[in-house]
This record gives sequence, C-alpha cells and structure tokens, in this order.
Amino acid sequence: MARTKSSQRWLKEHFSDPYVKRAQQEGYRSRAVYKLLALQERDKLFKPGLKVVDLGAAPGGWSQVATRLIGNTGKIYALDILPMEEIPGVEFMQGDFTEEVVLQAFLQKIAGQKVDLVLSDMAPNLSGNAAIDQPRVIYLAEIALEFAQQVLRPDGSFLIKLFQGVGSEHYLQQLRKLFKQVFIRKPEASRARSAEVYLLAKGHKKL
Repeated sequence: MARTKSSQRWLKEHFSDPYVKRAQQEGYRSRAVYKLLALQERDKLFKPGLKVVDLGAAPGGWSQVATRLIGNTGKIYALDILPMEEIPGVEFMQGDFTEEVVLQAFLQKIAGQKVDLVLSDMAPNLSGNAAIDQPRVIYLAEIALEFAQQVLRPDGSFLIKLFQGVGSEHYLQQLRKLFKQVFIRKPEASRARSAEVYLLAKGHKKL
C-alpha cells in the first residue's frame, strides 16, 4: 500500500530526528527518554529507593531510565495493553488498567503499599482531527489521574503528558486541587510544533 504524503513526511522527520539517532546509539527504546531525562535534571523526580508506576510503558524507554535512577532498592511497575520486552528490575503487567479485573490484579500485586511516583506518557492513536483526538487525550488523562489517586502515597508525585486544547485547562485546575504544586514543562526533546506538554504534580493531598 502506497504511503501518504503525511506519513512520508513523518518517516523522514522521524529518521532524521537527532533524538531518535541518539536513542539508537545509547541503547534506549524510544526518543521519549530524553524528555524524562530533562525533567529529571530540572525537577529531580527520581532518587534511589522510590516505588514507581509507569503507565502506558511500552516500548519501555521511561522504565529504562527510571530503573537506572531508583537503583536496586527501588521498585518499578510498568503497565501497558501492548506487550513489552523484559527490562531487568522492572515488573511488567500487560493489560488495560481501566478494566476492573486488571486494576484489582495490580492492587493485589502491590499488596496495599503506596507508591511514590506515577508516570504517564500515554497518548491515544491520533487521527489528526482535534474534535476527535482531544476528548480521547483528556479521557486518558482523567483515568490516569484516578489511578494515581488510588495508588499514590501522601505527598507523592504524578507526571503526565497532556496535549493542550479543549479540556486541558480544566484538567490543570483539577491537578491544582489534588496536589500542592503543579508545574507545566516542555522539554527540549518535545517537538516545538506539538501541543504536547508535561504536567508535574507534586505533594499529593489525601482528601
């Protein structure tokens, strides 16, 4: 099947992307690691011994970074509906955490323990139609926040990717009610033309 002009443009951009090349050279599974590394440098998300959940983890780039930064005394749980190749030190669960059976299986796995940090780099499959895509973005963000509220310890942190548009300001206000501090970040590796930002919420309030 012939590729469309837009897909040809994407492929050309992707393979000429310096972060894609760098990820391949440095053994990372995705260019997205450089967004997380930039956030780590600025905001010190990770430290040894943390318990971390990586939502929408596949192919595993963020988990690769996280497991290195939390060390042997930490623990990382990765969840995705897609399969993910094993990463030493990462406990992976394949399934849709929005389904009650999967959520309960995860809660049993952590056995009532709370985690320090929830990461979500999830994004829906985008159609290019903002009227369709943005509600999907906000829906994913809402369910990630619901999950974070269930598993985070008091004063825990939540990092989520969000696309600015309809509903994003309301979501930001929700975070500000639930956390003591909320920051908007746009790492250098995030393409300038993209509406993508990262919201970092610190100091989870147990309401």
